[in-house]
Amino acid sequence: MDIKTFKFTPAWEWPEDAGKTFLEVLRDEKSDESDRLIAAELAGDLVVVNDELVDTLLSILQRKDASETLRSQAAISLGPALEQADTEGFDDPEDTPVTEEMFVKIQETLRTLYTDGDVPTEVRRRVLEASVRAPRKWHRDAVRAAYKSRDDDWKLTAVFCMRYIRGFDKQILESLGSSNPDIEYQAVCAAGTWGLKGAWAHIVSLVTSEDTEKPLLLAAIEAVPSIRPGETAEILDELMDSDDEEIADAVQEALIMSGEPWEDDEDETLH
Repeated sequence: MDIKTFKFTPAWEWPEDAGKTFLEVLRDEKSDESDRLIAAELAGDLVVVNDELVDTLLSILQRKDASETLRSQAAISLGPALEQADTEGFDDPEDTPVTEEMFVKIQETLRTLYTDGDVPTEVRRRVLEASVRAPRKWHRDAVRAAYKSRDDDWKLTAVFCMRYIRGFDKQILESLGSSNPDIEYQAVCAAGTWGLKGAWAHIVSLVTSEDTEKPLLLAAIEAVPSIRPGETAEILDELMDSDDEEIADAVQEALIMSGEPWEDDEDETLH
């Protein structure tokens, strides 16, 4: 199976040796950069990720002669395994894709790279974004420093990280008004994560506006039940029958999360 085919195939349909394929491409420095990027991206999927793949990603991440793009992707792909291990713990090996030893190695490596000023900025940003998936005390100062940066890219990274690090409600609400659409998007996601009441008016304006871009609309829909679950059905009423399947599915998921009863057209025809 060609590596490019994997990218457009759902992970649950990958062959059993998919992880081995990704490993071979990642280790073959003669492979096309585009193929190695795909392999690095897919290697982080929880369906295949394991200690061996993680160790290879860490090796690429630390190589100064590797491209910034490949190193950055390697960092990002470490995030899911970190989060899963941090959430599930290590009591049951079946619940965690990496060993505790590898989990610690990931954390230590990412922190070392983040604090190394010689590491390219793009790589350091992705390192921080991956590392916060398993929050630790040092992250608070790192995120605060990133947010104070005059560089919009660092600020974007900071607001992304605020989805995982508590204590930045003020900054999240402030970022909702950003002129940078990527920062606004991350702020909406963060506001939904923490159920920030102060974000309600902004979220409602996004959900009810016909001009809201689809990715931002989907994020706003997801945030609604986290902030005011009792008003979810009322606020999302106009979107329930959307012709866009993704939007309709997002609304249904929001209603389920809110615990509010709802009926679709199929239900109505049965009564």
